[in-house]
Amino acid sequence: MGKKMKLTRRVFLVGGAAVGGGLLVGYGLMPDGDPLSAASLLKTGDGEVALNAWLKIAPDGTVTVAVPRSEMGQGIYTALPMLVAEELDADWSKVTVEQAPVDPIYANKTLLLNGLPFGPEETGMVPDSTRWAVRKVSEWLGILATGGSSSVRDAWVPMRQAGAAAREMLIGAAAKQWNVDAADCTAENGAVIHKASGRKAGYGELAATAATVERSGMPTLKDPKDYKLIGTSAERLDLPAKVDGTAEFGIDIRLPDMLYATVKASPVFGGTVKGFDAAAVKDMRGVEAVVEIPGAVAVVADSYWRAKQALADLPVEFDDGGNGGVSSESIRQQFLDALDGEDADSYRDDGDFDAAISTASTVVEAEYAAPFLAHATMEPMNCTVLVGDGTCEIWSPSQAPTLVQWTAADILEIESEQVTVHTPLLGGGFGRRAEMDVVAQAVAVAKQMPGRPVKLVWSREEDTQHDAYRPASISRFRAGLDGDGKPVAWWNRIASPSVTESYLGRHWPWAAMGGPDPSNVEGSADMPYSVADVRVEHVLSKTPVPVGYWRSVGHSQNAFHKESFIDEVAHAAGKDPYEYRLGLLGDHPRHAKVLETAAKAAGWRTPLPNGRGRGIALHESFASIVAEVAEVSVGADGAVKVDRVVCAIDCGIAVNPDTIVAQMESGIVYGLTAALFGEISIEDGRVVQENFPDYDMLRMAQMPVIETHIVESDGPIGGVGEPGTPPIAPAVTNAIFAATGNRIRSLPLMNQGLLVS
Repeated sequence: MGKKMKLTRRVFLVGGAAVGGGLLVGYGLMPDGDPLSAASLLKTGDGEVALNAWLKIAPDGTVTVAVPRSEMGQGIYTALPMLVAEELDADWSKVTVEQAPVDPIYANKTLLLNGLPFGPEETGMVPDSTRWAVRKVSEWLGILATGGSSSVRDAWVPMRQAGAAAREMLIGAAAKQWNVDAADCTAENGAVIHKASGRKAGYGELAATAATVERSGMPTLKDPKDYKLIGTSAERLDLPAKVDGTAEFGIDIRLPDMLYATVKASPVFGGTVKGFDAAAVKDMRGVEAVVEIPGAVAVVADSYWRAKQALADLPVEFDDGGNGGVSSESIRQQFLDALDGEDADSYRDDGDFDAAISTASTVVEAEYAAPFLAHATMEPMNCTVLVGDGTCEIWSPSQAPTLVQWTAADILEIESEQVTVHTPLLGGGFGRRAEMDVVAQAVAVAKQMPGRPVKLVWSREEDTQHDAYRPASISRFRAGLDGDGKPVAWWNRIASPSVTESYLGRHWPWAAMGGPDPSNVEGSADMPYSVADVRVEHVLSKTPVPVGYWRSVGHSQNAFHKESFIDEVAHAAGKDPYEYRLGLLGDHPRHAKVLETAAKAAGWRTPLPNGRGRGIALHESFASIVAEVAEVSVGADGAVKVDRVVCAIDCGIAVNPDTIVAQMESGIVYGLTAALFGEISIEDGRVVQENFPDYDMLRMAQMPVIETHIVESDGPIGGVGEPGTPPIAPAVTNAIFAATGNRIRSLPLMNQGLLVS
């Protein structure tokens, strides 16, 4: 049985609002269609037969699985087909994948659950009914989106059901052909077998007849003990094409008679175009047009390079929108003033913090800071658009193809059904490709060039200086300890802008009405450590800098803050930081097991040479629990080298262990890069950094050895794309403290008098 949640005023209000909304739209506004029946959604050819909205079978037995999420390196082109193939009893060597069409049937019903004020194990009337309502709202919205480490979690039931339904239909087809009882037939490795007679027929032979078999209710799913594919490191279906160069990313799109465009927007946030001199570049070779679009100027040419060269020579004058005086220092002071103020939103208030802190034997206080961060995807931001007569076709490497469709329809003033969206592979997403800025610009340019496809490509400089950044934040802590060093009071106040409000303001201003945003405090308000009297608050402090969803969102800052401070508290109590954490996890045995696994694998108690230290961090995000131990060397000259990282994860059922290991490594590299180098700084209302030379990435020679341990668990299935990122920064800074006694309270490390080697 799951953990019962405490009914608080905030949970009641948030949960009640969601339930009310869900009931309102849940009856009468739900989209039509059953994904187990809507076979017509899939395009078929060469004798292929679609058995439902998720899969089709070719005469040679090849099973093609439609994946409705964007593949950006995280492995869902393998993990999701595995769910179908397991229940279908398919031959994995004959399974392939294609991108599903944009249709509400494939809506991501799990993504919105990340914003609820309770975890996956919490049960009761409010959490259970709220989850139901949120899923109904998600169905009504019908949004295909990839993010929040939700792809496998969302697909876990429907894609297994799709495979199981198809299996039953194929068995029914064989039984019909052989005139036998379906109960006497079994499916195995892409074929149906009649046990008594030994007759056998491949799925390719049976598919056409299977399509005529009527289903009787929901199919029966396998018992996990019977899994043959789930839990194995099946070969990734997307890798061969990526190795031989045939994989098609957005940047690879080539169409007949295609034009290329690139843009220049105001370098100051909120600035606008005052004027430009198109005549200065109109006669340059290859230039087709110079057009103004909302907030920017675009040059269109017969190649990207010619468009870029012309744009560099184009005289453009911008208005700064009144934000020319904004700087990193002014924003920092704004946050400090906000923290000193009286107003704050309470996200957790257990017990009586004021009374508990007043009687504490020891009080520990600290303040932590994290900077703005860019996403820095390897594939440049791009979008290709062909505008026709009342129609539009788009090739967009996007995390939210439904929003691409809506954005284009709105700009062109046509129905969404007239917009066809293709989603090629993404060269990195991390939340950046959930933004619609590049899409909106591409459609606006193509609207002025009807009948010809236009590929818009942003330069690296444009992307670095016009991102939707991970928010900067400052987090204050105060903890009270009793005579034994146990924490009896815990206070945390965070100042930052709201990602959700900023995102909604860019895409649906009417929906950006403020209110609670759990991402502000995620990982802090729901920390697993047992403290009787806890108060966690957030002060909303808006800035002109646009902020967006960055890999692991609020967890990325709050894990650094929280896991660094608990280390400080352990030190003040004179306790080992691992043992101290473990002693506070009595109510969370899964967390304790993950922490113990990482510490044991890292050899926590074994001595290290002088100048080398170990740090540990534990964090839950996206329904997965991750602990990381970092071993760091610090030279006499202050040179820091991260030598080794040991990671342990409990993500429930491990669908593909190899993918989990890869994603832990990926998340660690991403978070370590940010911890060592990551900072977007603001001067005169604009971003200082321009490209990788001043927004550095981790080099191969700086890469630590990473070991990943997957903890067996019967817990709820969790995500793996993001949970590896949050613990790495505090694990490293805690290790630096262990090695040197120097406590790092602000990132990145390169700003702390330390050299990165």
